[in-house]
Amino acid sequence: MVGLKTHQKLEIKNYMSKEGSTEAPIRHPVNFDHPDFLDPKKLDDEMRRSFDICHGCRRCFNLCDSFPKLFDIIDNSKNEDVESLSSDQFTPVVDACTLCDMCFMTKCPYVPPHEFNLDFPHLMLRYRFAQRNQKKLSIIPYQLAKIDRNGKIGVFFSKLINWISNIKNKFFRSVIELFSGIDKRVMLPRYNDETFSNYFKKNKIQINPEKKNERKVVIYSTCFVNFNKKNTGISALKVLKKNGVQVEHAYPGCCGMPFLEQADLPKVVEQAKKVSKDLLEWINKDYRVITLTASCGLMLKFEWPLLLPENKEIKKLSENISDIDEYIVEISEKEGLAPGLQEIEGGVTVHNACHARAQNMGMKARDMLKLIPNIKLDVVERCAGHGGTFGVMKDTHDLANKVGRPTARQIANKKNKYMASDCPLAAKHLNQLSKDTNIDHDEALHPIEILAKSYRL
Repeated sequence: MVGLKTHQKLEIKNYMSKEGSTEAPIRHPVNFDHPDFLDPKKLDDEMRRSFDICHGCRRCFNLCDSFPKLFDIIDNSKNEDVESLSSDQFTPVVDACTLCDMCFMTKCPYVPPHEFNLDFPHLMLRYRFAQRNQKKLSIIPYQLAKIDRNGKIGVFFSKLINWISNIKNKFFRSVIELFSGIDKRVMLPRYNDETFSNYFKKNKIQINPEKKNERKVVIYSTCFVNFNKKNTGISALKVLKKNGVQVEHAYPGCCGMPFLEQADLPKVVEQAKKVSKDLLEWINKDYRVITLTASCGLMLKFEWPLLLPENKEIKKLSENISDIDEYIVEISEKEGLAPGLQEIEGGVTVHNACHARAQNMGMKARDMLKLIPNIKLDVVERCAGHGGTFGVMKDTHDLANKVGRPTARQIANKKNKYMASDCPLAAKHLNQLSKDTNIDHDEALHPIEILAKSYRL
C-alpha cells in the first residue's frame, strides 16, 4: 500500500486482508493510566505508524486542517516520508484537531475492526495528554474549561459580564484579548440572568392532561443550557409536558467535555463519577436521562464508558441516555405527538453537528422537525470548525473560520429564516460567519426551540 515504509513491510501481509472496512466503527477503551499510554517511544511509534497510513490514503484531506498540515509536512520533508520528520513536527497536526470525530466516524476506512486499527482523534488526545503531563499546554484554555466555576460567577454577575464581553464593547474586548488571548472578533455566549436549575424550581408547568402517559424523564440540562441558554431547557420542558411526560431536572455538574478537549483525563473521570452518581438515582427510579447538548450526549453515551470500561454504573447510565431530539422522535413513532403543531414560516436549516453525528443515532434533529406541517427543511452536514475553545482563542480563531466558512456559506445559500443546531457553540459560530457581521444577539436555535415555536409554546 502507498505510504507504508520499510519498517512496516513485514506487517503488510498480516494487515491487508482487505483495503477498507465496511463494518461499523468500534472504539477501544482509553487506558490512560497504563504505562504504555505515556511511554515516549511507543507514542512516537504509534504517531508515525498512523501518520504513514494517513499519508498514503488522504481521504480526509478536506475535513479539517490537521490533515492538510500533516500531508504538507510529509510532502515537504527530506525524503517525503514519515521517517524524515522530527517528533517536534507532530505538534501542529495535533493542535489543529478539534476532536470532532468526523474522520473516525465518516471518512477513515481503517478504523477498528480493520487491522490497521486507526483512531486519529483518540491518538491526538493521547498526544495532548502527554503534553499536559509535560506541562506544555496553555493555562488559559484550561481555565476556560472550568465551566461550573465560571458559569456560577457569570450568572451572578450576568449584566456586568454580558456588557463587558459584548462584541461591540471594543475597549474591554481588546483588554480581554490582550490578557487572555480570547479573540475580540468572537461573539461570546451570554450568561443567563438565572440558571435553568433555578427556573425549573420556580416554574411548575402542568402536564397536558389529554396526553398524560407513563413516560418519566430527568433533564440533564448541561452546563451551556444551565448557565448560558436556558431557553433551550425551557423549550424542552414545555414540549415534553405538552406530550404528557413527567419531567424532573438534574444538574450535578459539567460532563467534562471541556476537560477532555484539554486532555485532563483524570478530571473527566472525576466529573463522570460525580455526575453519574446523581443521574443513576433517577435511572433507578425508572427515569430516562435527556441531554440537551450534542457534546454532552456524546460524553455520557460513549466517552465515559471508554474512560471507565469496567465501571458497571457508567455502562448502565450510557444505556439510559437519550438526546432530546432522539426522544421526541421516539414518542412520535410509538405514541404519536400531541396535536397542535403549526407551520413555521420562512424555513429552517438544520446544521447536523459533528457530535450529534458521532452519536450514531441518525439525523434525529431533521426527523423531529419533519413532524412540523409543511415545513421547508434543509440539512447542512459539515463541521462548524468551532471545537470548544478552538474557535475562541486568537491563535486558532482564523483557522476555525477557515473550517467553518464553507458550512456557513451553505447555510446562507439555503435562504431560510431559521438555523438550528444541536451544538450551541457551533450554532453561534456559524450564525456569525453566515451573517458576516458583528451582531450582539444569537438567533441560532436548538431544534427543540423550533418545535416549541411550532407548538406556540
